Amino acid sequence: MNSIFVIHPYKYKGIWVFDDAKVGLAREPFISGANDIIEEIVSNIPNANKGFNLIFSATPFPGHQVKFEWCCEEFGGNWYYCKEVAMKGWLCPALLKYFEKAPSIIYAQFKAKGI
Repeated sequence: MNSIFVIHPYKYKGIWVFDDAKVGLAREPFISGANDIIEEIVSNIPNANKGFNLIFSATPFPGHQVKFEWCCEEFGGNWYYCKEVAMKGWLCPALLKYFEKAPSIIYAQFKAKGI
């Protein structure tokens, strides 16, 4: 199993979503604050709504920009706090397609496609 993952979120009908055929996800939405966190972080990425690279891991990696700290479980998903933008967001049970259990910290990098 990989320790670093890459997905390519984009906007669909005003909501941030992503597809990952390897784990059986199509137009999986970011909701409950996670969409607001993405909106804030990608505000300086040109054409981010058409797609960007989101690299994430449970361990730090060179170039990570933000970290999400686990807060609690709710409705089968998990709440995370991002100090860099002072916001909290919920990640749905699809998180467990990438990790055996919800990590205590998720490190992430948000990059324009092609970089």
